[in-house]
Amino acid sequence: MDPSADTWDLFSPLISLWINRFYIYLGFAVSISLWICVQIVIKTQGKNLQEKSVPKAAQDLMTNGYVSLQEKDIFVSGVKIFYGSQTGTAKGFATVLAEAVTSLDLPVAIINLKEYDPDDHLIEEVTSKNVCVFLVATYTDGLPTESAEWFCKWLEEASIDFRFGKTYLKGMRYAVFGLGNSAYASHFNKVGKNVDKWLWMLGAHRVMSRGEGDCDVVKSKHGSIEADFRAWKTKFISQLQALQKGERKKSCGGHCKKGKCESHQHGSEEREEGSHEQDELHHRDTEEEEPFESSSEEEFGGEDHQSLNSIVDVEDLGKIMDHVKKEKREKEQQEEKSGLFRNMGRNEDGERRAMITPALREALTKQGYQLIGSHSGVKLCRWTKSMLRGRGGCYKHTFYGIESHRCMETTPSLACANKCVFCWRHHTNPVGTEWRWKMDQPEMILKEAIENHQNMIKQFKGVPGVKAERFEEGMTVKHCALSLVGEPIMYPEINRFLKLLHQCKISSFLVTNAQFPAEIRNLEPVTQLYVSVDASTKDSLKKIDRPLFKDFWQRFLDSLKALAVKQQRTVYRLTLVKAWNVDELQAYAQLVSLGNPDFIEVKFKIGGEWWTWIDYNRFQELIQEYEDSGGSKTFSAKDYMARTPHWALFGASERGFDPKDTRHQRKNKSKAISGC
Repeated sequence: MDPSADTWDLFSPLISLWINRFYIYLGFAVSISLWICVQIVIKTQGKNLQEKSVPKAAQDLMTNGYVSLQEKDIFVSGVKIFYGSQTGTAKGFATVLAEAVTSLDLPVAIINLKEYDPDDHLIEEVTSKNVCVFLVATYTDGLPTESAEWFCKWLEEASIDFRFGKTYLKGMRYAVFGLGNSAYASHFNKVGKNVDKWLWMLGAHRVMSRGEGDCDVVKSKHGSIEADFRAWKTKFISQLQALQKGERKKSCGGHCKKGKCESHQHGSEEREEGSHEQDELHHRDTEEEEPFESSSEEEFGGEDHQSLNSIVDVEDLGKIMDHVKKEKREKEQQEEKSGLFRNMGRNEDGERRAMITPALREALTKQGYQLIGSHSGVKLCRWTKSMLRGRGGCYKHTFYGIESHRCMETTPSLACANKCVFCWRHHTNPVGTEWRWKMDQPEMILKEAIENHQNMIKQFKGVPGVKAERFEEGMTVKHCALSLVGEPIMYPEINRFLKLLHQCKISSFLVTNAQFPAEIRNLEPVTQLYVSVDASTKDSLKKIDRPLFKDFWQRFLDSLKALAVKQQRTVYRLTLVKAWNVDELQAYAQLVSLGNPDFIEVKFKIGGEWWTWIDYNRFQELIQEYEDSGGSKTFSAKDYMARTPHWALFGASERGFDPKDTRHQRKNKSKAISGC
């Protein structure tokens, strides 16, 4: 055997390894790389598990020996509440909302729009991370209140000014709550809707749907404007908490339908805020002509509309807009029909609803009203209480001889056709232009009115200072002032009610706001008929009384003309408010000539003596003769006038009704007519 062959067999594997050494090196390199990668993955997973199980502060303490201050993302830096108010309601709501926001440990600022310059400061809200809330009331003719007038004017002009553009307020977050009265159907909550729309058109992001408060307690969804606000406030606070945590809770972009958002309808997950804003901008681009509005009750949009994320051919935009406008018209027609049904004052069963809702009952009861049936009330006048104690009575005591402790102040209708700026009833009563509620019978109203009045008088028995004689007299009602609240002449059975008063030997003083001329013409004789003349020109009357009727001025003039032909005593009652209606004296004089009232233009100075008092016994005799003759035997104011006692004249001291005098002495001193 050849020795060299053995040597070759020994070295051949080594030679083979040497020849393939590059592949061996590569295998080692790959193996080492895989091992390193596996170790990195294992360590990374272990670190993640540790971070999840151990708080950040604990990690810092273990690794560094101290706790570091962790940076926290701030999603809401604060809340700014802007309000525009005329009577103080919006301002009060701002205070209530501020208290609720404060409970979330958020800074809050309340800002009167009258003192705010949007031109300088509104742009700051784009980067401030604040949430801006606007509480704005709608005033006469759908205009903003005086305090919000400039802000609304600026916002409207900015929304249509190309120099601002559609992204001017991009980044600003806002919510709107409007205050209005649905009795003014043509411009209900118009200011709130406009502010919401204008902010949206400038690129601001609506964090929740607009709230709408309704002063009309009959139509208010929750029974009162306060309840409407509380319901909206609860939703806002919930949304604010979500924003505070960084949650991108679904907010309304203005293209939803009846509160059902498209994202929910399609079952998709909530989109990120950036995506949502892009959709809003796309929506603004395609529908600049008619930007959608959203409210807490009903919101626009449709399930069958193309998704905003989908691509829309330019040629199809016209069809889409036509479809949207058609749906809007159909919705308005539906609302008009439903509004007509509501105006009929009927519930779902077709029955007329009660005027006094639970919320209204609660509000009026707190104010001391004793409510009767479904639309009437009685209240004890402070002058009644004063005269029971032997003190003075109201002006009707001096002018007309009415003893205040025997006078009952009541109304058969809590509803009114005006929303006067100086109304001392806090606008809690419902409003309307016609009777659309369930009606109670006049016999029941009068019976319960007298009973409630007597029960309130009884509460003064034994009260220090109350005169026993006057307490006894006060239990018998001799006079009825139909001026408590609302518009008594609206009550369809007002004439029957007056007849019942006169049959009970109770004189009648009726006050009307001069918006129902036909009812004044058809009114049965009353002891004295008052008309409230709150202004002397069309513009000032509109500003002060805020009437519901569109033809309010003609109705006002026709009412005064109807007053001029009444045979009984008539009175103009002026309510003069400084800086409102005291500078139009010549116009007032013309109105006096038109209505020709017995008072204001005084006619009863006879033989150098004033005759302003009333012979109430003679009036009862005359009204009985009128009834017996079927209305053919009329009488005039002069037939039951009485001489004014000396103590009631200007400049005289009141010697007539000394607290120590007996009733007989009071009669002799005043020379008043028996039965006054």
